[in-house]
Amino acid sequence: MAETELERAEKRYAQAKARLQALKNREATRQRKLDTRRKVILGGALMDLAERDSGAAAMLDRLIRNLPREQDRKAFADWGAPTGSASPAPSSSDPETPS
Repeated sequence: MAETELERAEKRYAQAKARLQALKNREATRQRKLDTRRKVILGGALMDLAERDSGAAAMLDRLIRNLPREQDRKAFADWGAPTGSASPAPSSSDPETPS
């Protein structure tokens, strides 16, 4: 049985629609990857800055404490505060520190 012109057009339409969806999916994947890359870069830059700047360390600590999801906070449970944090280590001349 020969394919009618309408059937051929419907087949071409379905193929074009599938190609369009595949392109949309690839673009969405590319955008998600770019977004993730940006977040990783900014997160690394913030962590690096927090090691040198006590204000940035305090902000990073506040951000971590205020993460809304428990599972996100757990990711930082064993992560130590940066060395440049806002809470300095007690010095040996501190009168409240036992000798």
